[in-house]
Amino acid sequence: MSSNPSAFETLSIEPVDEHVTIVRLNRPEASNALNTQMGRDLVRCFEDAALDPKSLRCIVLTGAGDKAFCAGGDLKERRGMTDEAWTRQHVIFERMVRALIDCPVPIIGAVNGAAYGGGCEIAGCCDFLHAAETARFALTEVTLGIMPGGGGTQTLPRAVGERRAKELILTGKPFTAAEAHAWGLVNEVFPPSELLPAALATASRIARNAPISVRQAKLSIHRGLQLSLRDGLALEIEAYNRMVPTEDRREGVLAFNEKRTPNFKGR
Repeated sequence: MSSNPSAFETLSIEPVDEHVTIVRLNRPEASNALNTQMGRDLVRCFEDAALDPKSLRCIVLTGAGDKAFCAGGDLKERRGMTDEAWTRQHVIFERMVRALIDCPVPIIGAVNGAAYGGGCEIAGCCDFLHAAETARFALTEVTLGIMPGGGGTQTLPRAVGERRAKELILTGKPFTAAEAHAWGLVNEVFPPSELLPAALATASRIARNAPISVRQAKLSIHRGLQLSLRDGLALEIEAYNRMVPTEDRREGVLAFNEKRTPNFKGR
């Protein structure tokens, strides 16, 4: 991830400490709507984090301002777009979804307001979500003559189950943070002022742990869910064996025996 906080037109990057960074969708004047440039910025931001995480151990993804997380695709930009231009733009969004889902660094979504359409899909790409009580979610694509194409038909049913996802996607109806929590899309709900501190507290708890362990566990959970149990167990052992020769594994056991906090280095 670029160490230059102003490296992106549509994102603001705010390092909290050596290991945790806040990435804000930063188009508050447009309710943080997803335009072509934001798609490009998210691809570069999260592909950079995957290629060279450096000391980064957790990312908190949220929206600028208190009104919206992301209102979805920027329909003003899309007005009058040719079919070819629409398809070209969408290839960027498809790559953005893969960059988010494939990022080895854990991503906590802090949903601070409306997460509609593509915004709900961006939230669905995070590892898990905290939400403000005032947050609202919707996949409204079928009301506009399209359908979710940023992973929504895949990530939502994996979070809330097939039948609930069909209801939400086929009606396009909005739902509340409390409903998202009850259905399993959101892990915890907070008053708006407590959302970011809570997400950062969770992020710092993740960041205290051995980073290779965290990344391998994330990979094992995510890929394993797409396999049979037997193949998932084989994948888990492959991921586990990566830890055995690490300095961090030796440090973790030593620190436990010496009754002190381990100092993990990511190697």
